[in-house]
Amino acid sequence: MATLTQWRSRYQSRSNSLRKTDSFLCSLFVLVSLVTSSCQGQGDLLPALPQHPDIQVFFNHNQSSRYTDPYRKIERLGDNLEKIMIENINQAQSSLDIAVQEFRLPNIASAIVEAKLRGVRVRLILENAYSRAWGELSAADIEKLDRRGLERFREFQKFADINGDGRLSETELERRDGLYLIKKAGIDWIDDRADGSKGSGLMHHKFMVVDNQVTLLGSANLTMSDIHGDFNNPDTRGNANNLLRISSKDLATRFKQEFDLMWGDGMGKKTDSTFGTNKTPRKIDYLLVGGAQIRIKFSPDSRTIAREQTSNGLIATAISGAKESIDLALFVYSDEYISTILEERQRNKVQIRGLVEPQFAYRDYSATLDMWGLRSTQDCKSNKSSAWKQPINTVGIPNLVSGDTLHHKFAILDRNTVITGSHNWSEAANHTNDEVLVVIQNEIVASHYQREYERLYKGATFGPTAKLLEATSKSCAERVNGKSKIEVSEPF
Repeated sequence: MATLTQWRSRYQSRSNSLRKTDSFLCSLFVLVSLVTSSCQGQGDLLPALPQHPDIQVFFNHNQSSRYTDPYRKIERLGDNLEKIMIENINQAQSSLDIAVQEFRLPNIASAIVEAKLRGVRVRLILENAYSRAWGELSAADIEKLDRRGLERFREFQKFADINGDGRLSETELERRDGLYLIKKAGIDWIDDRADGSKGSGLMHHKFMVVDNQVTLLGSANLTMSDIHGDFNNPDTRGNANNLLRISSKDLATRFKQEFDLMWGDGMGKKTDSTFGTNKTPRKIDYLLVGGAQIRIKFSPDSRTIAREQTSNGLIATAISGAKESIDLALFVYSDEYISTILEERQRNKVQIRGLVEPQFAYRDYSATLDMWGLRSTQDCKSNKSSAWKQPINTVGIPNLVSGDTLHHKFAILDRNTVITGSHNWSEAANHTNDEVLVVIQNEIVASHYQREYERLYKGATFGPTAKLLEATSKSCAERVNGKSKIEVSEPF
């Protein structure tokens, strides 16, 4: 096997031959993009908000920042989350620990390889469902892909075929397939089968620890769809996501402990990695970072753990302390207990607004039904009703570009406290998946989330659909037995 230095020399040499072709095709893509979406991202910038010195907040739809998408060459509004991560990777001197559900971005992969060449110890943990590079798939593997998987593979083919000859060369794969490059360069990595199992619920983390000092965490996977937008759809601007950069050795130590539990002996032959509920249960932790109070909880917990000590319990505890307002921006929202706490806050005159990803807001298990005064299938199964006695009309879905999703998992309490992380507000996140939840009490940090929330809330659609109203009018027997067209399973 070639040394890493030899590999880099060959990689750079082969890459030079494709740069002119790449530049021409990118210019052509820019022209097409400008024709199809000439006005998007060209509006006036909002004034930048002040940042906390140790806790910086970023959004890929930030209306006070603009950047050029490095792959589609589209100028657009937003923070370049990929560039922010690369800048932190480039600053690494000793160690780089990354746990992320899905990794595809080639520019981040290149930065990681360069870090290893500098002598930085690099470790990567992935979710097993996404631990194969596109370039590793055989023809038989491709035939087995489901519809969504095949669509994503075809999109990758178009993205990676730099010279447009219909074939993917080794150089094209190394330049465009981030995970392929990671493996080719010999970066140490594992997935959630390293414990000897077939995989945990989901290794759903999205965090990075640099030199045991700086932690980056949020809701975004390292994919084009989650950060920049779909390559085949120039109108998309990426799923709505947030990123935190926190400089604190104490916080980084907590994340490194989580990483080490999952890592075990890494690529060794032992099966001492621990995922899911096999990890050592840890209580809610409290930290002060630059005057900001941070509560942190790693998931999952077994159902034998008291609810108030779980991540969803931390959410409920934080919400129960809200006095004036609660704003929710959630990918999935299905935890009934949190819904009951929100209703209690509503009865105490707390203003509640909610936005949920359209794919899940109208599902028959969603807790949005509670807030609209409708009975969910969860109620049917438990033979009770969690429907709010006083339904509210401030819960709905954001108006997003087709192809983009609301991927946030955050809430703002009284405009001074933020709940965020990778943790969806669901039973699966609480009891099955590898996740993290943080609660940050600081007005400066909260102001960034509040601005993002107001952007999403503007133009949102509120209330249940006619289809949902029809479905919830049916008997519980019909709905639980699958006769309703509304799905009842909880995926995240």
